[in-house]
Amino acid sequence: MTAMLSKEVEVDDDVTGQLWTVKDRKKLAQLIAVIALGQAQHAVRIIDELEPLAPALSAAELFRGARGQMLIRGTTEAQKDTSRYHRDGFLFECISWIVARQSSSARTFMKDPHIAATTQGLDGLAIEMDSEKDVMIGATIFEDKCTDNPRKKFHSEVMVTFGEHHTSKRVRDLVANAVSLIRESGLNGSEATKAAARVLDRSFRTYRASLTVGSDISTPQRRKKLFKGYTDLEEIKKEQRIGATLIVEELREWFQGLADEVIVALNEYEDADV
Repeated sequence: MTAMLSKEVEVDDDVTGQLWTVKDRKKLAQLIAVIALGQAQHAVRIIDELEPLAPALSAAELFRGARGQMLIRGTTEAQKDTSRYHRDGFLFECISWIVARQSSSARTFMKDPHIAATTQGLDGLAIEMDSEKDVMIGATIFEDKCTDNPRKKFHSEVMVTFGEHHTSKRVRDLVANAVSLIRESGLNGSEATKAAARVLDRSFRTYRASLTVGSDISTPQRRKKLFKGYTDLEEIKKEQRIGATLIVEELREWFQGLADEVIVALNEYEDADV
């Protein structure tokens, strides 16, 4: 099932560009609803068309919590803004995860989107295992930013995080997450830990920065300016630096509309289960 589209676009000689667009907004909202219910692994099978588009588990507490995640909370404007940023960040993280999942193999294991609001740890990680051997052949580190100021976010936050990974300052977190994902391939803890060794090697790593942008950032020249500085991640190839964009006008209104559609999907799922 394809809810999102991703096509390669030009950035420059050092960065591989991706442009994301929504193919089916209703299906996107329905998929995000399943993820918000804490069932990302079931969503994988839905994307692979191995299961129908519906939750695997239904309970009042699950629906209440998922709907709550779509709402803006707080009594002050500052509190409401923080709640909105967290909510929209989760929605964009789900979009990023869905795009990656749609283009991955059956031997790709991905970190689930954050259910709880957090600024800690990896935004996302995908580990690709060999189709036949218990060997890791690639790791992609994701940084997803839903923002009105994509250039600032890329320069001051995304590249700082990627730089820390590239210089091995976050290597323990990276290894721990890689081991957890590799275990899903069937390896035991010790075997998975040994298989994760390649995540320490830059040649096996890909970095993917994804940003919300306005329609003005729709040319190679503007994308090049947006992702300026990506080459600070040295000794890797163009294919290992991915700059992805989702063009969204009226950012907060767009994500509010998506959140409303997710709530509609949650209500429909719950009503169907009664």
